[in-house]
Parts: sequence; structure tokens; C-alpha cells
Amino acid sequence: MPATAQQLVEEPRRALLFDLSNDERLSSNLHVTDWVFDRITSSSNNLALLKQRPYSVGVAFLPSSLSEEQREQVETLLNTDEHLSWVALTNPANLEKAEFRQLIYEHFYDYFSLPLDDSTHLKFALGHLHGMAQLRHTEDSLLLPIEEFHMVGGSKQFLGIFDQIRRVATVDAPVLIRGETGVGKEMIARAVHQRSRHRGGPFVAVNCGALPETLIHAELFGYEKGAFTGAYKRKIGRIESAQNGTIFLDEIGDLPQQLQVYLLRFLEQKTIERLGGNQSLTSNARVIAATHVDLEQAVSEGRFREDLYYRLNVLSIEVPRLAQRNSDIELLARFFLHKFAKEQGSVVRGFTRQAVAAMQNYDWPGNVRELINRIRRALVMSENRMITPRDLGLAESDARIEIEPLEQVRAHAEEVAVRSCLSQSMNNVSHAAKLLGVSRVTLYRMMDKYGIR
Repeated sequence: MPATAQQLVEEPRRALLFDLSNDERLSSNLHVTDWVFDRITSSSNNLALLKQRPYSVGVAFLPSSLSEEQREQVETLLNTDEHLSWVALTNPANLEKAEFRQLIYEHFYDYFSLPLDDSTHLKFALGHLHGMAQLRHTEDSLLLPIEEFHMVGGSKQFLGIFDQIRRVATVDAPVLIRGETGVGKEMIARAVHQRSRHRGGPFVAVNCGALPETLIHAELFGYEKGAFTGAYKRKIGRIESAQNGTIFLDEIGDLPQQLQVYLLRFLEQKTIERLGGNQSLTSNARVIAATHVDLEQAVSEGRFREDLYYRLNVLSIEVPRLAQRNSDIELLARFFLHKFAKEQGSVVRGFTRQAVAAMQNYDWPGNVRELINRIRRALVMSENRMITPRDLGLAESDARIEIEPLEQVRAHAEEVAVRSCLSQSMNNVSHAAKLLGVSRVTLYRMMDKYGIR
């Protein structure tokens, strides 16, 4: 082993020591094997140590009485870093005071009575908190969003979508994204835009099913002053405003037939005319469309123009429903729980095994959108640190949770980590290897082991 690696292994762990006791004998007599304590006192005017070193564990000496100013100091420090876990050292008599019990209950993982004759139990507590911090760090790295789009998935189907996004982003042809409502079609469209040569321009989204038929022409193509009653000034349409960027036409299957003619002309000639105008305007906006309806059936029933369908369906991305990506459900649930819990300051830590089983056995008619809504609800409804099926509004699964051999559990965890990091890096093997902390050769070997292409 290289000398630097050997030194890294043998270096003691460091913890922050917050000493309000004004008795240096307490801190100088605090000896815990394999731990070094960096001491700050009530006279500290700043928290420079926290900025210099990312501590995961802190120990606080609490005196027999706390003034209002000292209590404020304690609470300020304890709330400074959400990833720093604390253990209290105090006299047994203090626990008879309600304000002390409340302080310890609300802010500390554990407490120990002074004098501390044996530091063995304190060492176990610090080691446990340090281990939990490492797990949290690993969890956070696995749940990093892909840029700002929160596209998370490790299943074969979703990794295939990432591959399609990379391919279609390099050309300017129209893209048709198919999938049920709530599967994340707009996120995929944004990901394509972000990786295309149009990424420097705007991304303009239009829901063709949400606008009244009388307004959608004016919204898409704009209008001139005086084009109709109430048109007091010229309005630039959505397609024109997407110049040098991307126009995303969501629910294209709901576009009225009269408007389909104008859209077809734009796709063929890259020109538009504002309502009430006679001047042809050129637009180089790239078109990405999405639909939850069967366009082939709509064409056969005469509800959608066949020539427009073929113009839009040059490149196609099919997004499976959430229930078909069963291995992504837990990963997505953990990601959104992590995100929303941070936003709301929630103490919820995860899901019970019954909640995971219930989510995996549920059909998810609303797909990812429904999953997001149920997790938001659960964070409000949950009274514990772990979310239950009841919190999610799901029936508890009757599926028997079998205990798997340890080797099988390890292999499953390794496969999930590999798939997750590949999804985060959009199948970029070099980036995924860095996230996992392994070499490219090792990652290729792991991918081969789990049949990941």
C-alpha cells in the first residue's frame, strides 16, 4: 500500500467539541481511542472550524445552568449544519430540569452522564454517527439529479431512453415523445434541448390540449394589431419566440385539425404568418412534440392528419409507464423524498419495507406525477421517521418479504449503484466510474456482470 494511503487509513477521526463548561479539565480528560477533538468554547465569535473541515460528529459539554444567551449559542451551533450529529455530556442532575430534557431531546442523538469513567459507550456512539454520515454521503451522491431535470432511473428501459436522448439531440429533425400522462415527457424534451445545438436559445412549451381552440392559433403563430376585436397591439407567437431554440408541443394529439394545416406548413417550409398578417416569417425553432394518445389510431379515424404525423414522427422516443419500470420505483421514491424533505425541513428518513413493497405492487395510473404527489402527502401525514403505506395512501402489500442471502443483497446493492450512477451520467462511463470511485475497467467488468449495455 502506498505511504499516503497507509497514512489515510491510520489517521484518527476528528470530531467537533463544543465546551460551555469553562472547565478545561473536562475536555483535557476526554480521551476516546481513534478520535481527535477540535475544541471551541462559548467565547468563539465565529464558526471558522466548521468551514475549514466537514465534521460529521460533534460532542457538547453542557454546564449545570444555561443562560438565555448560552442556550441561544447552543441552538445556533446545533442548527448550523444539518449533516452534523451531536452527542451531549452533562451532569445527571441536569436531566431533572424540563428545559434540559427538551434541549437534549430536540437536538442530540444521544447523551452521557458525567463523570465519564468509561469512554467505550461514547466511542460506539461516535462510530455509529460517523458510519451513518458515510451512508448519508453515499446516498446523497447516488441521488444527485441530472442537471436541473431530476431525471432519475436505473432500469434497462430508462438507461435506453438516456441513450436515445443523446442520439436524437445531435440532429435537428422533429422528435415525437410518446407515453402516458405523468411519465415525464417534458423533462425528456428539455434534456434533448439541453444537449442540442439549440441549447443557447429558449425552450418554449405549449400544451395544445389546455388552450381553447379560439386562442391556440394566436398563441402559436401570434397576431398583428387589429387582427380581431381586442388586438390592440402586435403579439409574438410561441413558435416565433422560440427562434434559435426549441418549441415543445405537448399533447399534440389534441391539436384542432384546422391548426394542423398551419403546423404542417411550418414543418415543411420553416415559415409562419401571424394572424391578420400577410408576411411570411422564417423560424428555425426545433420542434419536439409529445402525446399520450395513439396517433396511428387518430390518423385512421381521421382526427389527425397523416402527412403531419409523418412529419412529426421522424425520431421517436417511447417512454414506458412507471409500473413497467419496477426497479426505478424505489430509486425515484428515495430521490423525491430526499428532495422534498430538505425543502420542508422534515425529519423523515426513509420508507419502511412495507411501504417499498406497497409502492412496487401498486399500478401507478398517474405515473411519476402521482408518485411525487403521494410522497409530498406522506411527508405531511407521517408521524414517524419512516414512511408507511398508510402515509402514502396505499394498501399494505400482502407480498411476503423474504430474507435474502447476504451475498445476494450485496450484489443487488452493487447493481443498483452501477445503474444509478450510469443514469446520473447519461451513460457516460468515465463520469459514472468517478461517481462510484472505481476505474473504467472495473466499471466495464461490473456492467458485463449485470448485463448492462
